[in-house]
Amino acid sequence: MTFVKESCEDFVEVLSGSEPVPGGGGASALVGAIGTALGNMVGSLTVGKKKYKDVEEEIKALMDRSRLLQRELLDLVQQDAEVFAPLAKAYGMPKETEEQKEEKVRVMEQALVGACEVPLAIMEKCCQGIELCGRFADKGSTMAISDAGAGAAFCRAALAGASLNVYINTKAMKNREYADAANKRADEMLKNYTEKADRILEQVLAAIK
Repeated sequence: MTFVKESCEDFVEVLSGSEPVPGGGGASALVGAIGTALGNMVGSLTVGKKKYKDVEEEIKALMDRSRLLQRELLDLVQQDAEVFAPLAKAYGMPKETEEQKEEKVRVMEQALVGACEVPLAIMEKCCQGIELCGRFADKGSTMAISDAGAGAAFCRAALAGASLNVYINTKAMKNREYADAANKRADEMLKNYTEKADRILEQVLAAIK
């Protein structure tokens, strides 16, 4: 199943069921894509307005980056499902003999790395989404600044959601060097971009309240 081709209703229905995918990672990627699209909406409502003629080319460039980022995040919805499937299968492998135990560990380690790399990529894209929403809040139409704030809030939530998929997988790893490096990447993105998203929200709230 190509999840992003389904209706919103179908996606939510599958998400609420007992199937292992889509899960928190794919949902986070989708939320990040929606947040980025909200930022892009501000650009669409800015371009062509006489008041914003001086920043129009800059806004168009931001919109081009946003469209690419939206596509990348939507692709990550599917990628997250594809990398989790081998991990779900590995959890069910037999471990009655020493050989089976060793094989299960080997397969699990390989699957856990894949299951970490995609949510880390989702986090990186969400950081970019927060940056873009901040730029739209600074440069875009003041009539649509609330959408830039909402976009930053969505990307912030998606960033946090994807991080949980990193941490639950690194916890199960035997390779602690890789796990510690992945955790450090996730920690840094969470700290820096949660703070940045919060500043954008404060800026937007100050402008509209």
